[in-house]
Amino acid sequence: MTAPLPMEPLLELARQAGAAILEIYHGGFSVTDKEDKSPLTEADLAAHHLIVERLEGLTPEIPVLSEESADIPFETRRGWRRYWLIDPLDGTKEFIKRNGEFTVNIALIEDHRPTLGVIYAPVIDRLYYGSVGEGAWMIDDHQAAKPISVASTHHRPPRIAGSRSHAGEALQAYLRNLGEHELLSMGSSLKSCLVAEGRADLYPRLGLTSEWDTGAAQAIVEAAGGQVTTLDMQPLRYNTKESLLNPHFFVFGDRSVDWSQYLAQE
Repeated sequence: MTAPLPMEPLLELARQAGAAILEIYHGGFSVTDKEDKSPLTEADLAAHHLIVERLEGLTPEIPVLSEESADIPFETRRGWRRYWLIDPLDGTKEFIKRNGEFTVNIALIEDHRPTLGVIYAPVIDRLYYGSVGEGAWMIDDHQAAKPISVASTHHRPPRIAGSRSHAGEALQAYLRNLGEHELLSMGSSLKSCLVAEGRADLYPRLGLTSEWDTGAAQAIVEAAGGQVTTLDMQPLRYNTKESLLNPHFFVFGDRSVDWSQYLAQE
């Protein structure tokens, strides 16, 4: 059986990466486009290099897959039973807009599922973390850690976490079918964190994401008693194919509801 990893060094690492991001955030920065036309800043790269270097020192036996080093071929990745999955700056568009809704995401993937996750929002100095089977917690401004859990029975009307930068027609159609609801707009993986701490009932993501966008959040949500599933209500899995793109998915706390029933019928 694989020995559990200590959480404290990972929390400190997330804070250090956040500090490196804030140094650039509060100064001047330029933006370039990656090959897929998504934005890239110096902050993404600064956090990437810091996290990868520290993880390689902390756990040299565990490979690291980061958004900024995602060109590792599947032929290499497919043999990994345990690896780190990193988004050094999730919510680059929110970073560029300077609205503070961006995060550092660190996940441990074991046998195709996230088992440990750390998410740090540096502007508000908030840490979310969890380990499946152990529980999930939140730390605000270096205060004592507070246990968090999903809302196991959804509110009426349900509270829906939605993307601030990626709301599209598919989501609008879903919400029309859902009926009365309260929409909570948020950027980055903080949407999933709203579900993990019971402030939202559902986050339906009906648009493109990559595995590094969801790994840490899924671990925290599941540690808090929730689920992250594909649209056919199956668990979201990792490193099973060449592409690192996710299918569309749901994040929720109330397991008694089939959230797929509100999808638009083709």
